[in-house]
Amino acid sequence: MGQSLSQMYIHLTFGTKGRYPFIKDHWKTELHRYMAAILKNNDSPALLINSVEDHVHMLFRLSKNYALAKVVEVLKKDSSSWLKTIDRANHQFSWQIGYGAFSVSSSKVDAVKHYIENQEEHHKRLTYQEEVELFLKEYDVMDYQVEYYWR
Repeated sequence: MGQSLSQMYIHLTFGTKGRYPFIKDHWKTELHRYMAAILKNNDSPALLINSVEDHVHMLFRLSKNYALAKVVEVLKKDSSSWLKTIDRANHQFSWQIGYGAFSVSSSKVDAVKHYIENQEEHHKRLTYQEEVELFLKEYDVMDYQVEYYWR
């Protein structure tokens, strides 16, 4: 009998539509738990999830059984629906259409965790857009189109 092996770590980030500051401190821990459960249900366990008011970062191990795009689609759809139920102020909530997903070497997992843990500190110095554009340079992403990504 054959066996398929896979160990792909993904650093995923996406924002709220229009960078509106929807993510509130008093329920963001619940959001992180809910997102972790969605990832687990898709055989893609979360290692760490953190957010600031207008975007989220997560590090997870991507399932060998699901495509990244499908995992992200389910994650965004289900978490968006959940957010609308926990706070009436979120009735118009949605995530941006795009996302950034970057592969992480096993040797860099701890560094990425540290980076995600310190989101509040990073954003005292740079905006989310500046942060994503640094990732794009670091990962040598060529097809970035500002007018489409930030919808």
